[in-house]
Amino acid sequence: MTTLTCTSPIDGSVFATRETHSFAEVQTMLTAAKKAQKSWANRSINERSAIVLKAIDALAAVNDEITIEIAHMMGRPTRYGGEIGGVRERAGYMATIAEDALAPTTIEDSDAFHRFIAREPVGVVFVVAPWNYPYLTAINSIAPALIAGNAVMLKPATQTILAGERFAAALHEAGLPDGLFNNLFLSHGDTSELIAAKSFDFINFTGSVNGGREMERAAAGTFTGMGLELGGKDPGYVRADADLDAAVDTLMDGAMFNSGQCCCGIERIYVHESLFDAFVAKAKALVETYKLGNPLDAETTLGPMAHIRFADEVRAQTREAIAAGATALIDPALFPKDTGDTAYLAPQILVDVDHSMRVMNDESFGPIVGIMKVSSDEEAIKLMNDSVFGLTASVWTADAEAAENIGRAIETGTIFMNRCDYLDPALCWTGCKETGRGASLSALGYQSVTRPKSYHLKKA
Repeated sequence: MTTLTCTSPIDGSVFATRETHSFAEVQTMLTAAKKAQKSWANRSINERSAIVLKAIDALAAVNDEITIEIAHMMGRPTRYGGEIGGVRERAGYMATIAEDALAPTTIEDSDAFHRFIAREPVGVVFVVAPWNYPYLTAINSIAPALIAGNAVMLKPATQTILAGERFAAALHEAGLPDGLFNNLFLSHGDTSELIAAKSFDFINFTGSVNGGREMERAAAGTFTGMGLELGGKDPGYVRADADLDAAVDTLMDGAMFNSGQCCCGIERIYVHESLFDAFVAKAKALVETYKLGNPLDAETTLGPMAHIRFADEVRAQTREAIAAGATALIDPALFPKDTGDTAYLAPQILVDVDHSMRVMNDESFGPIVGIMKVSSDEEAIKLMNDSVFGLTASVWTADAEAAENIGRAIETGTIFMNRCDYLDPALCWTGCKETGRGASLSALGYQSVTRPKSYHLKKA
């Protein structure tokens, strides 16, 4: 047994601890989950959806408490109200489309044959959730998995260790049958052992590239389906015809919100040379208005990063870039809470950057962004594609046709025009290259948590 410890980035104190479940305890949970799942799958889609949506209402009822917990666990300011709005939007949409998305595909229904392809639940879905959005990312898998008739095992990140208990309590209050949802406290070693033992029928993992590799190694030879959302280095491109003010406001928010700890946050920006100076000046002025401080304070707009080691990685990337010729535009003295030895990190904008610098290649996952000047769409496309990652890309232009054409040339999972850092539940959430594989949300989100089953029924 191991003690999992959540250290609060607010002051470095221990906020919560939990003891890990033993391998035997998890096996007992799995036995109960598999038994409960059979009955659950026989209930109607509408019944299953109603319970999931009732659980979301139960989460909403304690959202003020959850928002404070999130601030303590990973540093997001309470002024932003937590994640319940997005959780409700995503779960609600997946419930709305469930009947159609899970309906059989009829090939023939005649006097001679009834031939169709059904979607049936896979069984037990294992969700390994990250700390940066512990509710939003988890609901992407939990809602469709339960609605489709599966049981769910959730492993929350240690940094946001209380999130799983909140989900469990809400689902219990909503009337979810016992055994169908289990909140697991696991060590990395036990997680790998359970995966290697073919304990789960599908695994959805959101986390680092190295974490994804560990998951795949553990699953090797088990043929367990797996969805992976891993790293990102999402670019923004501001064309000459862009709305400058809107581009600055949205892209800088996309880069800095949640202290830059967003899966699809903007980490590099390419600006047409005709707008470059104006864009940089406006971006600098905007970031200088941010308030770095205790996330429990109402005036704080930028909280600490989730852990000092994450802040130290961004500090290292910044030092390396400056040593290689980059120019830092934000004076750290404007953010006295950043003393250099805590999780509190001042936001930063770098210019005079290039792709030889880690800050333009490695995932930063912090409140920092590099901005480069470009002279054409072709140059911007080449630079945007010069990455091992491919989650989203944001194009700023008045020309929708141009944005669509640029989108076709970019190796990414989602193309945005004149917006960024948003998950539309009607569109599948997916990536390419080292960002991972698979799809969640949209009608396609049901495919990973179900399997096709063909029926060939000869009547005469």
